[in-house]
Amino acid sequence: MSPVDVEPIAVEEAAPSKRPNIVLILADDLGYTDIASYGSEISTPTLSALAQSGVSFTNYHTAANCAPARAMLLTGVDAHLAGVPNIPEMLAPEQRRHAHYQGVLGNNVVTVATLLGDAGYHTYMAGKWHLGAGPGKLPSQRGFERTVALADSGADNWEQRPYIPLYDKANWYADGEEYELPEDFYSSRFLVDKTIEFIGSNLDDEQPFFAYLPFQAVHIPVQAPQEFIDPYMGVYDSGWDVLREQRLSRAVELGIVPGGAGTVRMATTADWQVLDDERRRYEAKRMAVYAGMVEAMDFHIGRLIDYLKASGEYDNTLFIFTSDNGPEAGGPADPDGFAARRLTSSLGYNTDYDTLGLKGSYNSISPSFTSAAASPLAYYKFYAGEGGMRVPLIVAGEALPRQGVLIRAFSFVTDITPTILSFAGVTPPGDRYGGRPVEPMIGRSLAPVLLNEAEQIYAPADTVGYELAGHAALFQGDYKIVYNRSPLGDDRWQLFNILKDPGESHDLARELPQRFQRMLSAYERYAQTNKVLPVPQSYDHRKQLVLNTLYAGVREPFLILVLLMLLLSPFYVASRMKKASIHRTAR
Repeated sequence: MSPVDVEPIAVEEAAPSKRPNIVLILADDLGYTDIASYGSEISTPTLSALAQSGVSFTNYHTAANCAPARAMLLTGVDAHLAGVPNIPEMLAPEQRRHAHYQGVLGNNVVTVATLLGDAGYHTYMAGKWHLGAGPGKLPSQRGFERTVALADSGADNWEQRPYIPLYDKANWYADGEEYELPEDFYSSRFLVDKTIEFIGSNLDDEQPFFAYLPFQAVHIPVQAPQEFIDPYMGVYDSGWDVLREQRLSRAVELGIVPGGAGTVRMATTADWQVLDDERRRYEAKRMAVYAGMVEAMDFHIGRLIDYLKASGEYDNTLFIFTSDNGPEAGGPADPDGFAARRLTSSLGYNTDYDTLGLKGSYNSISPSFTSAAASPLAYYKFYAGEGGMRVPLIVAGEALPRQGVLIRAFSFVTDITPTILSFAGVTPPGDRYGGRPVEPMIGRSLAPVLLNEAEQIYAPADTVGYELAGHAALFQGDYKIVYNRSPLGDDRWQLFNILKDPGESHDLARELPQRFQRMLSAYERYAQTNKVLPVPQSYDHRKQLVLNTLYAGVREPFLILVLLMLLLSPFYVASRMKKASIHRTAR
């Protein structure tokens, strides 16, 4: 596939000073209906205003975990060819024998920051990187002029400490050097402060800027200031099943999903009614902190927009907001149990109800509320179901001719870099750049859709493939084939019309056998072209994280066993349920 060409009049012939600023905002582990304009009860007025001043994509897909998504987002190249088929923390040793399975961004790809910087843009980044910290791998060496970056998969939001025993410390870097966080650190506030600082440092030269703002919100540990938690106390007292239905209803009203969409209930979703009052109270607050963290992120995005308005840059800025993947179900089912308390206390955290979400507290949401965050979709982060791959995408700007529009056509994460380049008037590289061979981009610019020149950028026969740790999918037109591994998946390919059935509730494989077989053949071609390696037969991404932590030389093996118990407990329950692992129920 080659990028779609854009009419050059508005972009390439514009004077350099009139080229748009571009702000790329990336949430971490944000679910499909976690913001108000997509059906959430969470207050996100800044993002709602962006949605009203631009285009919201309801059928946008990304990788189902963070590093592959970020690699594709910033390069327009498939994650396997970019060197990031999975996060390095979860790669099997058998796979790491291969050069393109290292989990860090390869030197065979060029980032959007490099391309924009070479074209005269200032390039800034403040937030989570997770694409490598070795020689030549930090963002300051991949095209970003000013940076403050978290190299790890996650970290505390209140202070400089790791969140899992894999890391000895939280590894932050500023402009390529190790960095100590300030005492008054809170991640969302700090990252916006640094973004404003970077932008302000060069406003006088009238060069356009590209600012990449990848938040920690709402990755584990889920934490938020008390003033953002308080409005959600009591909101989730009815439980996850009620919340999932409420979000579905709102999403239908808003036109985000079609009326009558079917849903599935994940085997990892517990029965709210059997919990005692104290446990329900605790679970509801876990979700209240999550909602508070989303609202805090939105609030600080608002501060950035206010700054751009005050500095006269807002009208000439294109905003792109999305999430790296669907919501995370890795939190313990029972955070008050022995294993959870032992692990969190060993890392210096507590899980006390009164201080949940505050400094020193370790919080997450359970797999049950995770399914509500992805409502009405099936599965969540790591899996190839829509809940892991379909996330919000808002593209907004005062100069866009389309305002407050929903786009239902398919789009993919590799389309973001070509879109940015289109508006910047920068030609994507071919198979060489800077005197060296590079992987050509496969993504397509969304500019024709955004400029009201087309309703879709993929023809009905075009295919887009995907694979992560044995979970796989291929998209073609309104259809998707998908394979999710056990114990949560059922280890077989299925076919869905995801335009009519985004909840993947009705398998069409037997009804449309010819389409099914054609798409299976197309996936095999994708896997071969992109050098997809098989996972070991016994591979499980949660077990591999634990094993890799042990390989890293962690001094307390007992803690690793505790971590394994926490990660596997909800999935053990799921494996004991029906063989299909999912209760399929039509609404």
